[in-house]
Amino acid sequence: MAPEIAEADSITDPIWAVLGYTTSSFLLTGALIAIEIAAIALLGGTLLGLLIATMRLSLLAPIRAIAWFYVWLFRGTPLVLQLVFLYDALPSVGIRLSSFTTAVIGFTLNEAAFAAEIIRGGILSVDKRQSIAAAALGMSNRLTLRRIILPQAMRAILPALANQTVSLVKGTAIASVIFVNELTFRAHQIVGQNFEFFTVFGAAGLIYLVMTSVVSIVQAGLERRFGADRERRPLLDRFRTARNEGRPATLRPVAKEATGFGLPARSADKSKPFVVCRSVRKSYGRREILRGVDLTVGRGEVVVVMGPSGSGKSTLLRLINHLEELNGGEITVDGAFVGYERIGDRLMPQHDLARARAEARIGMVFQHFALFEHFTALENIVEAPVQVHGMKPAAARSRAEELLRSVGLLGHADHLPSRLSGGQQQRVAIARALAIEPRLMLFDEPTSALDPELVGEVLAAIRKLARGGMTMIVVTHEVSFARHVADRIVFMDEGVIVEEGTPADVLDQPKQERTRRFLSKVEELPADQPADDAINPLSLVKVDR
Repeated sequence: MAPEIAEADSITDPIWAVLGYTTSSFLLTGALIAIEIAAIALLGGTLLGLLIATMRLSLLAPIRAIAWFYVWLFRGTPLVLQLVFLYDALPSVGIRLSSFTTAVIGFTLNEAAFAAEIIRGGILSVDKRQSIAAAALGMSNRLTLRRIILPQAMRAILPALANQTVSLVKGTAIASVIFVNELTFRAHQIVGQNFEFFTVFGAAGLIYLVMTSVVSIVQAGLERRFGADRERRPLLDRFRTARNEGRPATLRPVAKEATGFGLPARSADKSKPFVVCRSVRKSYGRREILRGVDLTVGRGEVVVVMGPSGSGKSTLLRLINHLEELNGGEITVDGAFVGYERIGDRLMPQHDLARARAEARIGMVFQHFALFEHFTALENIVEAPVQVHGMKPAAARSRAEELLRSVGLLGHADHLPSRLSGGQQQRVAIARALAIEPRLMLFDEPTSALDPELVGEVLAAIRKLARGGMTMIVVTHEVSFARHVADRIVFMDEGVIVEEGTPADVLDQPKQERTRRFLSKVEELPADQPADDAINPLSLVKVDR
């Protein structure tokens, strides 16, 4: 240290003196120690913070309480006291660590508390419908968090986490209280010998400014990377076969020759039950939504569910795909429970619910599209076949391209959902649901969020599925669609089925007064018949007959 101090003393110009100290190996070594502490604490604190954030979002109260206590403790006490406590407390229990290691532990624990709240806020900023859509595709909670939620949450997480990182880099100066030989501690050592406060601390300030500027540059790059409107080509090598299943792919690659052939309409035997609902009940608190619903859907049958808002139509669809838990009754799809197993006289939830949904192969299209906002149209379709069903990325891409072609959107394969119209987004959602080769398709008011001009293109895609023999349950208020496509119409009100029958029976000769009142308020538009030479999406999907 002495030679460097002597050299600095020979510099008379204060500005040059400051610049001279910024190149001092003594100070730069201290800066490197500060960077090491900050980097390790940032990495460890972020990972621990992610764990704590997920614990705070847990459905189990004891786990939430533990995470809350951790955040409360480390956010509510000064960092300097935490470092001093660790420095004095660890040796008293027989743990002797260096000052550097103690500082790393202290900063990591403190950083985790702040990172947890930043990450939790980012997760909460993501639309919950993204999680529901991922669950409908058979994605596990962990896979959904890693692939769907966190990439979108990064837009909210990055600015706050970058600010916290800057504070962390500057805050390493506090480590000097436990004699860590970092940048500020070394600046104090120099000043203690030559008393040049301005030049020495000015140089230290410049070094800190350079370090925090690097953080700002990295932040800007990451924000561009996770930006909602960034244009990019799909990088299918991102998709890796799911590592937690250890099972072969359950989806078949689609041969190019299969693209053009159409499936014979109505070839399935509708007399064979495929979906069976027995005495289904569902409540939210004291509010009873479904009150003993009994419904049977035959294989290859198209059932349209109609009724006023709040009648339980959408809830019934979510129960069929086990996106909600039953309060009573039972539901089977092709003779099997989805997400439940019978133990004695009781239905018990299955441990691996994600796998149960994946094996059931139920495609679901939502009212508000629920496309994954950070994926292109093509990547939306490829995600579940690769990540859930273990399909090879090249085969999944080929299938996705054929499905996009079938709904007239191949030219939009590389567009993010924000670049697509509502009708285009809904058609991509249909293609995404078909990519898993569903045996049953559920449509939850697929046109209610669309402008009237866009309704026809979505209904045309659904008509193609109906002609191909797909078993479908469609919740809609489109009377003309129900008249021309449905095999049977079910009318619901106040959680019960009021009336059901053929379209002619229910729409033209309703037996119940409640049905007549509802239909009198619903305008029937002229049917929009699609061109018959359009490619049938079901030519790409294996349909169980």
